[in-house]
Formats: sequence, structure tokens, C-alpha cells
Amino acid sequence: MSSDSATALHPTPQQSPPDQPSPSFAARDGDGNEAASLRLPRILCLHGGGTNAAIFRIQCRVLQKRLAPHFRFVFADAPISSPPGPGVEPVFSELGPFRSWLPKLGQTDPPDREGVRKIDESVAAAVRADDARGATGSVVALLGFSQGAKVAASLLLREQQTLADSNNGDDGGGATKLIRGYRFAVLLAGRGPLFVVGRDLEPHNLGEEGPRLQLQLPTIHVHGLRDSRLEMHRHLLRESCQPGTTRLVEWDGDHRVPIKSHDVSAVVTQVIQVATSLNLMS
Repeated sequence: MSSDSATALHPTPQQSPPDQPSPSFAARDGDGNEAASLRLPRILCLHGGGTNAAIFRIQCRVLQKRLAPHFRFVFADAPISSPPGPGVEPVFSELGPFRSWLPKLGQTDPPDREGVRKIDESVAAAVRADDARGATGSVVALLGFSQGAKVAASLLLREQQTLADSNNGDDGGGATKLIRGYRFAVLLAGRGPLFVVGRDLEPHNLGEEGPRLQLQLPTIHVHGLRDSRLEMHRHLLRESCQPGTTRLVEWDGDHRVPIKSHDVSAVVTQVIQVATSLNLMS
């Protein structure tokens, strides 16, 4: 399946139960073999608004397990204290405190420079903590859900701009960029607008800078067909990403991370194909 076009996959419709926490998932890595994963390339995982890294690890447990032979997952906690997001309670009520990447759930205004700095610090802290556990693989991708997907796509856009500046003989404001090397992103239920971070500009929403700028690095979009925000997710794919660089997985679910085997398989297939095309698979 080519990465040159958006590919819609429709797994067999099936009613999925809400994500239920298992005590074992909160305490262990999904790969089941910590030592074996230390040298693998890493995927930085950004949770949705009003949750946290521990909850997102539970929500991603099946996806993490399926990708464990190829990638090590790193879960970052957002910098802002937050009330619980929609659907978090009562299932995850005992797993607080809850956190967000942006001050308001559903926020459309871009974060200010201080907000961007805090996001950078949060993701850098997660990687440093993983380094301290002995991990040595490069951080090659981002995976985000909902608000975390918006932030992940925005960070990937900054990576794209940094690469372009570097190719033009400019450092691209690298002093403000704490983690390098993102090659692609998995955007689960992500919506825009993306925010643009430049060295000489205040952060602003994509589309406000004049000439049309689009995300050109590869993205995998995962859309629940029963998600009330589905059209917003489709708009992000159509308007913010360059045609020919996207892949699309559609599944029969609402606003959550897929956990059924056949739904997860569709996402895993796309991740492996994109990673293979980028020579990231060992």
C-alpha cells in the first residue's frame, strides 16, 4: 500500500467497550521486555486534554503491545493542571492529577511562547527520564490523541520548518527546539488549527502566516466514524496536510483510542509501512 495517497481502511464494525483500566497496565511497559526495547527507535506519546501519561499508557496498551517489536513508547505528561476531560470519570477518577497541553479543552488560540516552552520542557523531561532508564533509541515519531494529536502535529510541523531552514543554511531557531528527529506522526482524533512556532514570530495558527503552509512530513490519521468531532478531524487531514503525505484509518468507534484487535491492526499496518518507507525498521 503506497504512502503516496490517503488510504481509508474500514475494519469490520464492532461495538467496543469503554477503556477499562487494569492494575497491571499502569505499572508495566507494554512491550513486556524492558531490556529488549532499550535500543529501539522511540515514539513520543502525547495524551488528550484532561488526562495524563498513566491514563494514556492504559488507553494505548494494545497498540503499544503490537508495536513493541519495533518501537519503544515514551509517554509524556502535559504541563498544565486540568480538570478531567470528557469521559475520564468515573473510569480513571483515581488516576489523577489530570493535565492538559493547552489551557482550555478545545482551545483554538495558539499557545504563547511560554506555553510552547512548557510543552517543550514536558516532552524533553519524558525523554530524559526514559534515557535514565537506559533507552538509547532515537525519538523518531509522535503519537497523539485529541488535544495531544493537535500538539503532535504542530511539533511535526516545526520539525519540517527546522529541516527546511537547515537546508537553506539557516539554523531555524534550533535553540528553542529541545528534541530533534521526528519523521512522522500518528494523529488519533486530531483537529486543528495547528500552531506554528518560528524563531522570529509569536506562535500563531496555521493559515495566518500568508502563503499557504501545509504539513509535508508523513502523517497517519485515525478517525472514529462515530466521533461527534469527525468532520473536524477530516478537516485537519484535508486542509493542514499536503496531499500524498497522509494515510487514513477509519474505524467504527467514537472519541477514544481503538483497542479491539482488528482496529489496532489497521493502525499498526500503516505505522509499519510508513516506518519502512523511512528506513526506520530494523
